[in-house]
Amino acid sequence: MHNASHHELRNAFHALLAGSSCHHTASVFDPLSARMAADLGFEVGILGGSVASLQVLGAPDITLITLSEFAEQVTRIGRVARLPVIADADHGYGNALNTMRTVVELERAGVAALTLEDTALPVRYNCNPSDLISIEEGMGKLRAALRARQDPSLAIIARTHAGMQPLADVVARVRAYEDAGADAICLVGVKDGELLHAIAENVCVPLMLVTYGNPALSDDHLLAELGVRIVVDGHAPYFAAIKATYERLREQRGLGVKEHLDATRLAAHYAGAETYVDWARDYMNVSE
Repeated sequence: MHNASHHELRNAFHALLAGSSCHHTASVFDPLSARMAADLGFEVGILGGSVASLQVLGAPDITLITLSEFAEQVTRIGRVARLPVIADADHGYGNALNTMRTVVELERAGVAALTLEDTALPVRYNCNPSDLISIEEGMGKLRAALRARQDPSLAIIARTHAGMQPLADVVARVRAYEDAGADAICLVGVKDGELLHAIAENVCVPLMLVTYGNPALSDDHLLAELGVRIVVDGHAPYFAAIKATYERLREQRGLGVKEHLDATRLAAHYAGAETYVDWARDYMNVSE
């Protein structure tokens, strides 16, 4: 199994961005899944932050995983990767200076690209989980990321939540992030093609779209015409692995398989999501 060099994979990812088609990511979470994705002909993979938190910590996606833990998992994948892999680097694990460290570590780990989002993380108690930092801070983090990058072929992708802000604000952000030097813009929360079109006509760099399988955004030809080059459908393979593991263990204990088992709820249960909600109420519920 020949492993392509990190530089070759980064160049392959840039070729996808520079092309005219949109490509769906394979959700990869360990070396075997990365090898499977390449063998099945996927052009690009992604390690989701939520998936890494579940696999490494058994914890929900609430910014508990640290940079070093995430970088270790990325390194395991990067060691064997034969397809470009995007790392979902959340908010860069802190401020602009933390973001510089994140870029250094993930570049060394072998990713082809990384996304940096402008969400205000970790989420404050009783605040909206999609609250955003200011445009100025978001630009500062991107400029810091680009300064820390050693290999110019590593793609730095700016991610913002298009569903939680007025269109004018989304446009202002994507234009600012493009001006800051982002290689692509990643959009979350786009509900339909109409909103995507309104945003896309203001962007010159390629787009990455997180759809979670939204049927209103399933026309690849239309997405490609609007500049979308990368589509993230979600992380179904990892959740399928969780469900298959649970079912096999039940079967081994002679318990039989539960019908209509929901993998997302199963993951939340074993990640202790309700316990974290209780702890947040007990320890974070303070008045300003």
